[in-house]
Amino acid sequence: MTITADVIRSHGLTDEEYQRVLEIMGRQPNLTELGIFSVMWSEHCSYKSSKKWLKTLPTKAPWVICGPGENAGVIDIGDGQAVIFKMESHNHPSFIEPYQGAATGVGGILRDVFTMGARPIANMNALRFGDPSHAKTRHLVAGVVAGIGGYGNCVGVPTVGGETNFHASYNGNILVNAMTVGLADANRIFYSAAAGIGNPVVYVGSKTGRDGIHGATMASAEFSEDSEEKRPTVQVGDPFTEKLLIEACLELMATDCIVAIQDMGAAGLTSSSFEMASKGGLGIEMDLDCVPMREENMTAYEVMLSESQERMLMVLKPGHEDIARAVFEKWELDFAVIGHLTDSGRMVLKRHGQVVADLPIDPLAKASPEYDRPWVAGQRRPVLDPAQVPARDPFEALKILVSCPDLASKRWIWQQYDHMVMNDTVQRPGGDAAVVRIHGTAKALAITTDCTPRYCLADPHEGGRQAVAEAYRNLSAVGARPLAVTDNLNFGNPEKPEIMGQIVEAIQGMGEACRSLDFPVVSGNVSLYNETNGQAILPTPAIGAVGLIDDVAATASMAFKGDGECILVIGETKGWLGASLYLREVLGREEGAPPPVALHREKREGQFIRTMIGDGQVTAVHDLSDGGLLVGMAEMAMASGIGAEIVPASHLPLHAWCFGEDQGRYLVTALASQVPVILETAHRAEVSALVIGITGGADLCLKGIGSIPVEELTRLNEGWLPAFMSHPDTNA
Repeated sequence: MTITADVIRSHGLTDEEYQRVLEIMGRQPNLTELGIFSVMWSEHCSYKSSKKWLKTLPTKAPWVICGPGENAGVIDIGDGQAVIFKMESHNHPSFIEPYQGAATGVGGILRDVFTMGARPIANMNALRFGDPSHAKTRHLVAGVVAGIGGYGNCVGVPTVGGETNFHASYNGNILVNAMTVGLADANRIFYSAAAGIGNPVVYVGSKTGRDGIHGATMASAEFSEDSEEKRPTVQVGDPFTEKLLIEACLELMATDCIVAIQDMGAAGLTSSSFEMASKGGLGIEMDLDCVPMREENMTAYEVMLSESQERMLMVLKPGHEDIARAVFEKWELDFAVIGHLTDSGRMVLKRHGQVVADLPIDPLAKASPEYDRPWVAGQRRPVLDPAQVPARDPFEALKILVSCPDLASKRWIWQQYDHMVMNDTVQRPGGDAAVVRIHGTAKALAITTDCTPRYCLADPHEGGRQAVAEAYRNLSAVGARPLAVTDNLNFGNPEKPEIMGQIVEAIQGMGEACRSLDFPVVSGNVSLYNETNGQAILPTPAIGAVGLIDDVAATASMAFKGDGECILVIGETKGWLGASLYLREVLGREEGAPPPVALHREKREGQFIRTMIGDGQVTAVHDLSDGGLLVGMAEMAMASGIGAEIVPASHLPLHAWCFGEDQGRYLVTALASQVPVILETAHRAEVSALVIGITGGADLCLKGIGSIPVEELTRLNEGWLPAFMSHPDTNA
């Protein structure tokens, strides 16, 4: 095929980038070589618009074994154990084909984790859908949830939590961010850097087909009205094969055969082979005739760019091929030696006995374009005076909030996930963070995903800080010591200065929070061009985070534990209503500056809460976020079926006290005998603590104002999503 300007554009390369290709090659590339440049230099694989700023994030701590740059991040949790985790997007494919897009998103993130030697022990997800009234939303929710459940349930890894939001900005670009956490021996971590000239390069797993070709390039462009035509670029997954692949890889990892290993994710065999060779400073020669294929007459272009699922690439020690082959044949998986390492620094590909591509490795893997794109800071919204925000009856407002799409129970979703398989799930979905026991020990991991996109739109810098702080708070609320972060940065088109400004400011805010909270970023993913017909999503820098609980018996949950217990609010309440759900859901307004995050107080209060939980001085804990104090109180009551009576503050307007979203706050309950100790400890720690009520009865009461039955709130909270999903789907 002649390489024309149209062919170059169809591969997502700019004129300037193609000129760089010509300079690197010293000649015109053939189609296979052009395709390889296209995927390796795509936004999805190269991070060319964001890596300048990603480099500013803090990534080191004494407990970090491996930070960004490998398949996933690795942290030390003591006792010779390590936790390996990462979060990754599958946004574009999930909009086009929701079931397979979401399913293969789960499969891909699982491979990132077990590639490094970990057995996956938990999955999480962060989902964003369009307005519930949009014609496609119900279809997309049904398909994505079924895809996540279908893959995760079959592969035998529990899906233990997540978050789901709805907003019109996601009408044309939903977000499906998947996270996996795995457990490994700290001295048995496997990396991807190839080593050993002459060592065999081995392909294992499923056969290669034509599905997913140019998936990485498709995920690096905006959508338009013809997005449905991109279905062929969506991969097709098989969770049963993935389960076999997990077991086969872990079995082989118990031997001494593997030099390096990499999963075939975005850009398939191209990305995995180039990254392994580049990290090792070597070359590779591959015979594509040896690649297991499930379709006839596949070209070198198709073989290299296919994103067929459940495949891995390995470098083995010489002479160990038969040992490895026996393992994979036992698990009924393909095994093929497809090449060997060289000292050339080049990728040489052969097909039908002919050289079909010959490229230098480092310019594609290490020297991809890095842009310092123009950006402008967003215009800051004014701070809203709560006294100027209209008040509504607090119980009518509460009913609206607990039944709104963002706050309504997501039980309909998580009941479709097997969250108990492996028998180590301590706290089920629906709480502040998932808690998963480390099998055979008294330790547990707490896991959360967090982001408040409406804050990020109002102020990307503050929104980035808040996303990290809320993750820190959610882990602290179950008694876990926050250890590290993985991020998934979802934004619109970075070529627009205002969108690039959101990216820059959100990353800067995240970095500030991570440094202040000793909460390093160890892995992550960037998904840009989340736009349709020029309309961008809300800036959504999703945070996944992991914390450690030393004694699983010393954890907390949000449910009230009994009548007659004192309720305390930890942290200062100022009634901040800007960018709040009260403003949006009750008054129909999306305006105002978001609540500021005082990082020094977040750290102090988190430590205080963890101490109280560890010492057994509190019986229930819940962090306060969306909807504010009265919503948080209702959530604790609904989780237990126990009511409460609380006394509103007199120094604030009632609606601001009830629904303000001031940051750095928790609600806790304690026996009356423990309250003096808690208040004294808080005073010494310079933490605000105030008794505001008592648990008991069947109603949620505001003293001197009125009450509402907890059962009514529960019915409203549990009813919205099942009712929404029960309508006939006209878009399947």
